[in-house]
Amino acid sequence: LKRAAQQEHIEPSAVSKRLASLEASCGVQLLVRQRSGAKPTPEGQAMLEHARAVMFTLSKAEADLAAFKKGVQGHVRLVASASAIAESLLDDVSAFMLQPEHEQIQVDIEEKISRDIVQTIRDGQAQLGICWENIDLNGLASRPYRTDELVLAVPIGHALAKKKSISFEESLAFSHVGLPPSTAVSTMLARVAAQAGKRLAFRSVVSNFDSAFRVVAAGLGVSIVPREVGQIYVANQLVKTIALKDSWAHRRFVICFRSHEELTPASKSLIDFLTPQSH
Repeated sequence: LKRAAQQEHIEPSAVSKRLASLEASCGVQLLVRQRSGAKPTPEGQAMLEHARAVMFTLSKAEADLAAFKKGVQGHVRLVASASAIAESLLDDVSAFMLQPEHEQIQVDIEEKISRDIVQTIRDGQAQLGICWENIDLNGLASRPYRTDELVLAVPIGHALAKKKSISFEESLAFSHVGLPPSTAVSTMLARVAAQAGKRLAFRSVVSNFDSAFRVVAAGLGVSIVPREVGQIYVANQLVKTIALKDSWAHRRFVICFRSHEELTPASKSLIDFLTPQSH
């Protein structure tokens, strides 16, 4: 408490009084006072995490506003799925920001799962979202972005490695490496497996596609992944990718937003730049 008081240039008693007031307001004990100092209770630890999130948001707001003083003419917050970020989105946004007419536009990109992307846009917490078009957009406007292809990645020398194409159902005979169940790809694969009357068995669940390729390359399983993301692993002969016969393996991403009229000029410029690149 003494060090906190010194940092904030106030008396220790003032810190203690404010903490006591906060505890009274919350109705829980946040700190355990001991002769050697104070330690947070579980409730105090939860409060600390929320406080850090609030401070981060305030700091980000100050930085964004300060950027306008330095000449930034627009700020776009974009939320996107792991697949979109892992593939072409970062390159596309970089190309947008490097154009002279856009050099004063700031773009922030945050990864979220598809259903959270839709909710974030609906709540007005971000201007643009990029997700799989099969997701329920819940009334949001959208424009096409890019397409991709899901393939089966297998280790070099795997029993399936000589196949040119395969159905997802055939792959269910082998252990898979997957993404968390909350992701759109995992949800879809679980549904397709159930429709086939089979179970999708996971040897490992990882956080992103890059990790999935690494685990597959180590020989621990097979995985459904975007072809584009795995090009470097295929080129280095670490894995083999096999085309999927299933129609759902070909996906289209969309840019979603609340309405065109609500978009800022910077957001409109980014959409116009990204949309022609859909293929």
